[in-house]
Amino acid sequence: MSDYRQILTARGGPQRRILLLLAASAAAAASVQAHAAEPVLPAEATAPITATPRATPSQNVTINLINRLVERGVLPKEDAADLIKMAEADAAEARAQAVATQSAAAQAVASAQAAQSSLQTLALAPDLATAPHPPEPDESTVRVTYIPEVVKAQMRDEIRADVMAQARNEHWAAPNIVPEWVTRFKISGDIRVRAEGNYFPDGNDNTGAFPNFNAINTGAPYDVSGTLFSPQLNVDQDRNRIRLRARVGAEVDLAEGFTAGLRIATGENNSPVTTNQSLGLANQGQGGNFSKYAIWLDRAFLKYELGGLPNKNLAITVGRFDNPFFTTEIIWDDDIGFDGAVLQAKYEVGKGVTPFLTAGAFPVFNTDFNFASNQPSKFKSEDKWLYGGQIGADWKINKEWNFKIGAAFYDFENIEGKLSDPFTPLNAQDAGNTDNSRPSFAQKGNTYRPIRNIVPNASNNFGTTNQFQYFGLATAFREVALTARLNFTHFEPFNALLFGEYVRNVAFDSNDIDLVAVNNRGADQANGTLGSFSGGDTAWIIGLKLGHAALEKRWDWNVAFSYRYVESDAVVDGFTDSDFGNGGTNLKGYTLGASVALSKRISLGLRWLSADSIDGPRYRNDTLQFDINGKF
Repeated sequence: MSDYRQILTARGGPQRRILLLLAASAAAAASVQAHAAEPVLPAEATAPITATPRATPSQNVTINLINRLVERGVLPKEDAADLIKMAEADAAEARAQAVATQSAAAQAVASAQAAQSSLQTLALAPDLATAPHPPEPDESTVRVTYIPEVVKAQMRDEIRADVMAQARNEHWAAPNIVPEWVTRFKISGDIRVRAEGNYFPDGNDNTGAFPNFNAINTGAPYDVSGTLFSPQLNVDQDRNRIRLRARVGAEVDLAEGFTAGLRIATGENNSPVTTNQSLGLANQGQGGNFSKYAIWLDRAFLKYELGGLPNKNLAITVGRFDNPFFTTEIIWDDDIGFDGAVLQAKYEVGKGVTPFLTAGAFPVFNTDFNFASNQPSKFKSEDKWLYGGQIGADWKINKEWNFKIGAAFYDFENIEGKLSDPFTPLNAQDAGNTDNSRPSFAQKGNTYRPIRNIVPNASNNFGTTNQFQYFGLATAFREVALTARLNFTHFEPFNALLFGEYVRNVAFDSNDIDLVAVNNRGADQANGTLGSFSGGDTAWIIGLKLGHAALEKRWDWNVAFSYRYVESDAVVDGFTDSDFGNGGTNLKGYTLGASVALSKRISLGLRWLSADSIDGPRYRNDTLQFDINGKF
């Protein structure tokens, strides 16, 4: 049988067309019988062969067909004899099997009818619907009722492959393939379990020198004339916590350069600088006694990109998104998300130099629509905005050295506290017209001032009672930052990364702050009272990271060391690193860390952070963190 097929397919052109003709007829034949009346293919599915006069016709259709091919010069005469012998042998074999295959023939008829129905269904496809139907057979049409089994098998395989290829391309019948819209989603996430210890060495000032301004400003105002301490930060009792962070996000390709992003995350509150959830913590009605924890909207944005290349791209993003600036954690915590709109552009200009630009506007605080809720006549808005811009360049010096530098300016509009119009609050719910100038979130370290101008009268015993007070930032913030990074890759995958950043708040004026500050003052040794303001406006960090740039396989590792110096009012304390010194500013010290991968998606991390206060009352904190990270 294989020799028979080899002769037919040994030549291209007409011989190949005859083979396909035989294959098409074989797929539709109901059974194989030599001389009995047998079911045949429907006329419209049968390829016609027009008869021409020839000598000594045979009763065997295949022999007649071969003779006609010889007469027309399609098939060489020397091959005809071999083909006829093979065809006669095949016919004899078919006759011997005819009786034994009657039941199989009936099943073949049913299969042929099903195949015909499938072909009619496929005719609905646009490229098949317009295909011309074969011509109706005339009296000279010859029906081929015997085709070798090997040709039948080839025909079935070819048709199946063609149909499945079309199905996959047109997405209407693709087994084990997900729908097209699913392929536009990229799902990612991570889970981190952290064992954290916070330790306070002896000597910290626990006499009431560390007011918790965030607790005051997010709750009822504090009566400064009372005899009770204001809410205070912990500075003397060690704490141990197990903390969980879980994040799940999706990035969706919207085509034509558009992308959408969404991420949800854990968090024991709506802090902008951490998504950690302390296990067992009963906070704001959640957690404790195995209660469930809250999930927060962490990212939601739309982005348009033009170019989309690592060295040539223009992107516009709106919504809530990752930090778009090249920076370190002394200004922006790693977990912080930006609200607003940002434009990012970069374009390689040659010799490995790629300048970049980032500029955006970000709402920091939007006034409550009904502010003040207990006043018929409402107060004007106290909206706060951040306008930020950065220019820089990424320079691939050679295959081993890469240098990146950026200069940024961050202008915080209305971030500082403002003194209200004079008024006399009769209770803690009475609002002043500048109450919204206080920060809605803070850590610690910034200098604060009172923002309510309370008039003394008989209702407050002439200023000795009912002094319900809120506190705002004592200075404006306009930060200038220079950030740099040098990467050495000669020993890849082992890398050496040196980084640094310098920040200064150019809106800082120590004389003006000294007039209103309620914290960050030195002690007056002469009379045992608070002295003059002692804060500062400068911050810097320098660090080194050695090892693998990314933990991509088992036993990949890296170690890191950094030292920082962040004065009280160099940056907004609500946005800086939340781990070092338990978060905030007016801190100096070092961080030492190491990480190792257990697999492509699992890693371990260990960090030691040691922080000391720069000015004001003594504060020192050491933090140990052990992390198990999983990503997907």
